[in-house]
Amino acid sequence: MKNTHETAAETDISAVMAGRLITLDELATELSAIELRLRQLARAAEVPASPVELADVIDSLRSTASNVRETGDRMGLLARIIDGDVPLSPRFRDSDDPWGVAARGTDRQGWGGPAIVPTVWQLLKLAQDAERPGGETTTYPEAMEGIGIGWESRAASARRRRERDAAVAREVLTLTCEKCGATDGEQCKTKTGWAADKAHVGRQRQAEANVDERLGTLGDNPVAVPDA
Repeated sequence: MKNTHETAAETDISAVMAGRLITLDELATELSAIELRLRQLARAAEVPASPVELADVIDSLRSTASNVRETGDRMGLLARIIDGDVPLSPRFRDSDDPWGVAARGTDRQGWGGPAIVPTVWQLLKLAQDAERPGGETTTYPEAMEGIGIGWESRAASARRRRERDAAVAREVLTLTCEKCGATDGEQCKTKTGWAADKAHVGRQRQAEANVDERLGTLGDNPVAVPDA
């Protein structure tokens, strides 16, 4: 299972982005800095202050740095794609499905629905397909014009869902349960007085309503997307 716990320091992202939203160019630059730092640490580990062989640690640092470089290079290419510098195929070569604005209202059941918002790998594949001679091309700004308002990534949506669920769990314990009489700070109880891990439906429903009213909702997103 992936570790989804976030520390306070982890949530403070002001140091890695100039504006409210991070650009792909910023991602590429930050990753480049991380790669350099890892390689510097690997070099420094060759001369430790204490007599201990760090060869495995050095190899691990350099391997991680290589992986970071690959991701950074990918973000750099994506930054050029987003800016419109790289031509893209207007359709997926294998399926002939459109993407972006052209995918709105289309049926793409075999692949989980219309490809309105393309993934990283889809964009890289579209760039490769556009290199074939004689084919029609487009650019990311052209294909995505008007898309983006009210959209957030699946990772952000999943995080918001976790935050919302945690808020509901806290809210439940502030309410009095009409079914079993559990009060502030108490778990719901069975008829025989055993504490239950889950709240009674009415108490749970009220907690969800209270939290959702505070946080807001937008379509299928568990809480509102800022500035949508």
